[in-house]
Amino acid sequence: MSTPEQLIPADIDLQETESWHLGMLRTQAHSAIAARVLADLADQNDRLMVLTADLGFSNRTIEFSYRHPDRFFNLGIAEQNMVSVAAGLATTGAIPYVATFASFLGLLCCEHIRTDLAYPNLPVRLLGHHAGISLGYYGTSHHATEDIGIMRSIANLKIVCPADAYSLEQALRQTVDVEGPIYFRLGRGREADAYLPGEAWEYGKISVLRKGTDGVLFANGIMVSAARQAAESLASEGISLTVADLHTIQPFDTEGVLSLIEESRNVFVAEEHNTRGGVATAVADAIIDARVDGVKLVRIGFPPDEYSVIASPYQLYQYYGLDAAGVAERVRTSMKA
Repeated sequence: MSTPEQLIPADIDLQETESWHLGMLRTQAHSAIAARVLADLADQNDRLMVLTADLGFSNRTIEFSYRHPDRFFNLGIAEQNMVSVAAGLATTGAIPYVATFASFLGLLCCEHIRTDLAYPNLPVRLLGHHAGISLGYYGTSHHATEDIGIMRSIANLKIVCPADAYSLEQALRQTVDVEGPIYFRLGRGREADAYLPGEAWEYGKISVLRKGTDGVLFANGIMVSAARQAAESLASEGISLTVADLHTIQPFDTEGVLSLIEESRNVFVAEEHNTRGGVATAVADAIIDARVDGVKLVRIGFPPDEYSVIASPYQLYQYYGLDAAGVAERVRTSMKA
């Protein structure tokens, strides 16, 4: 068996085209950040424990087990049962962190999340990794382009979508004592840095990463890096955008979102999710509820009435316009219309 030292990721190019392959996970720079942060937190809090559904190596939660073997549980390929087990543990005072693919947590386990976790408002944390179309070749059964819409409709459930290793660490550390269940929507664990040194991340509040005058571009998850790159490219063409990371979807920062929309009525929302029911819909709800006039809202995301073609993630992002070039083109076209 590999030792913890052998599993420390190497410093390689995060844009390496073979990075879609799960077998290469241990060589990726951010793959184990969740397990490491949780292990640190567990050093100070004996209520924390981690559960996974036979994906300890894929999501790197196995590294938590090296430091806290008595608080790490592999429930096998039984995701729904794992969520219910976590609920039972939470009733005894534990704070369980449940980790598996987002497609399995957000879709397969929906009823268990609603009834076993959200209804009794138990402090179970759901780590839905490989969200969106980031599992590429694994196909429709492993793609999660509807999970935000589903999770948004469940009472008591918080939803957080970090963009990189730094924001994931902040999200985990800042929410340990938050009441009730939380759904963390995560990427592959190999995301490029979206935040610059010194930029703040606060649970429940949008993070403004760039100020502009011509429009505001909201994003979260892997789309934050793409949004920043797109804004830099458009700036050279004379289009000035505010870029904001809308990482906390529930509770929704209505005041922060509307304050940016008031500054410019050109609003863009980029998300690795279908454009029905996700973050763009949450923004649209805020606009309608506040009766803000004259807003032009452009949704940049996965087509709502399609299932993804099968390819490696970096090719899928290009194909669906969910990379920096695709986001820039949607903004450019809209601004010219």
